[in-house]
Amino acid sequence: MAAQDLSAGMPAHKHPMASPGYGKRTAPGQRPRTAADFAHLPRREASVAAYLDRLPDGADISVKMLAKVLPDYGQCALGTVLRRLSEAGHLRRGREHITGGGSPRWVTRTYFSRTARGDAWWAAFLAGEHPGDEPAPASVPAPTAGAAPARETAPAPEPVRPPRSRAYGVLAGLGRAEPRMALSAADCAALEELAGQWLERGADERQLTGALTAGLPPEVHHPAALARRRLTDKLPPEPVPAPEPASAPGPASGSPGPAVLRMAECTVCGVPGRPEALPGGLCRDCRGLPQAAPAGPPPAEVRARVDRLRAAARARC
Repeated sequence: MAAQDLSAGMPAHKHPMASPGYGKRTAPGQRPRTAADFAHLPRREASVAAYLDRLPDGADISVKMLAKVLPDYGQCALGTVLRRLSEAGHLRRGREHITGGGSPRWVTRTYFSRTARGDAWWAAFLAGEHPGDEPAPASVPAPTAGAAPARETAPAPEPVRPPRSRAYGVLAGLGRAEPRMALSAADCAALEELAGQWLERGADERQLTGALTAGLPPEVHHPAALARRRLTDKLPPEPVPAPEPASAPGPASGSPGPAVLRMAECTVCGVPGRPEALPGGLCRDCRGLPQAAPAGPPPAEVRARVDRLRAAARARC
């Protein structure tokens, strides 16, 4: 059964945004979007994951906000969904140390990956590295007892689809946001470069969609021509580079920049920890494992040691 389209009542570009610096962040190295991206997940998890995948960076995907925009599920159900998406390798939460734009601070971010990733990939990414394309291992069902072995056949090669840009995705989604501005695939390809200039000059998906859909006439006979005119006439100015602050001489040019400082968090309870201590993005408590016994001598030995120290102190007096 196909997953329910949860975005029907709330277009992605109208989803509430989080405070600046927080919210959803798309993990790097995403593969092109296909209809089978979340087919390995249960129906509920697949439908929520498909909705999260269409949201722009910075969208508020906390449990409380998702419960408001997805009324079919409550906070408890959505918390379970996020946990299972984390276990499946699609989601991780972490804290990132921000040094620019004011005083240094820690912000909490939720990283989403359309392509399921393994724990090793997430650990490398949170450590500031650039991990390769390493998908999460898929489970293979065990063969049924007594069944004849299946004949091995070479899989048919899948057609290679070029990755689509953010600008193309905004243009392709105009028809869902405003039916009068529905564009064909050829229209999107022809306008992709113009729309990309908006994103290069600092506009986000929501601003680009609003510029193309706001204040439309009652009937739009040529959506592509109107989109081209607006993309050209309303193009934002090029950003002015900020002057570099004077600083002490540093290492020679060409040296790598400062490493990104990130810390993993449990997807469920938010407790911080090392990525290797949070398999599946979950801490021991949220995985239902017993706490490890405290290290150190047993209480009887501790009391005996304290008594000896007290006796030695009295003898010195």
